[in-house]
Amino acid sequence: MEIGISMFGDLKFDKQTQQYQSPKQKLNEIMEEVKLMDEVGLDVFGIGEHHREDYAVSAPETILAAAATITKNIKLTSSVSVLSSEDPVRLYQAFSTINLITDGRAEITVGRGSFIESFPLFGYNLGDYNELFTEKLDLLIKINNSGDPLTWTGKHRSPLNQQQVFPRSEQSIPIWIAAGGTPESVLRAAKLGLPLVFAIIGGMPEQYKPFFDYYKAEYINAGHDINKMQIATHSHGLIGENGAALSKEYFSSYKEQMDRIGSSRGWQPYTYEQYEGGRTKDGALFIGDTNQIIDKILYHQEMFGLTRWLMHLDVGAPGHKEVMKSIELLGTKVAPAVKKALSK
Repeated sequence: MEIGISMFGDLKFDKQTQQYQSPKQKLNEIMEEVKLMDEVGLDVFGIGEHHREDYAVSAPETILAAAATITKNIKLTSSVSVLSSEDPVRLYQAFSTINLITDGRAEITVGRGSFIESFPLFGYNLGDYNELFTEKLDLLIKINNSGDPLTWTGKHRSPLNQQQVFPRSEQSIPIWIAAGGTPESVLRAAKLGLPLVFAIIGGMPEQYKPFFDYYKAEYINAGHDINKMQIATHSHGLIGENGAALSKEYFSSYKEQMDRIGSSRGWQPYTYEQYEGGRTKDGALFIGDTNQIIDKILYHQEMFGLTRWLMHLDVGAPGHKEVMKSIELLGTKVAPAVKKALSK
């Protein structure tokens, strides 16, 4: 099983100055963090796309291109690229370039996005949310799988008539589908034979098991090789030497971010009881010491049959020192223990 880290580039909000952390500072920190991920042997680094003042990253491919120059082994993926408001041609070109630079370490994770800012920003109608994703995914897959001149027609983009897309990657780029828990997303990924990553960030993860079972059944029904099936989860987390102390220190930052997002979605204020419930074996949060995290990853792997697990590490912008410590512990303590246990 692969173990890695995903981030969004959350910016710390200073209550005294009423300002967010400098994006320049945050991006420099991310570069140090991904370099360490590679050095401690983690398998995957994913970076998300947002178009808001509380996040530093709007173009994952730019961050991944920078990361390509300071890493040697780690896979580099978007987490996610909001395909509904992207141009599949440009998206492929960006990631094929990264793939050439890294000798095949690039991946694309596409999703419909949990925020809507990119739609008006790039001139798309939010009412076309689902139709845009379906159409653009079709084009992205066709570009990725064929080096021949491509003829393609859709509703939301100008057609291609015997055109080629350059530069070509030397191998097809892995394309993952990100899902938040909708049957439509699961079925789409299964029928296409694409890897699937679930964002499990709240509630009880066991509730997601029917989606995993549905994906596996439909993947087989579509005639795909079960031995090539890849399933991942992405969950919020942070690791420290002392799990209880880390939990208490991190709660206020985590709550502030959850409440900031929740205020626009009608969520009730986030509570300490929710937080502590999430940290239990049956909860969705991976916040604690190395032993707690090891046990919980193994529990989820057994429950879902995971081939990849990602810790989403920067919710609420924990300090750079704390993030670096989490990366160190995940790479040197947690990942080796999980892989050893699974090899038995």
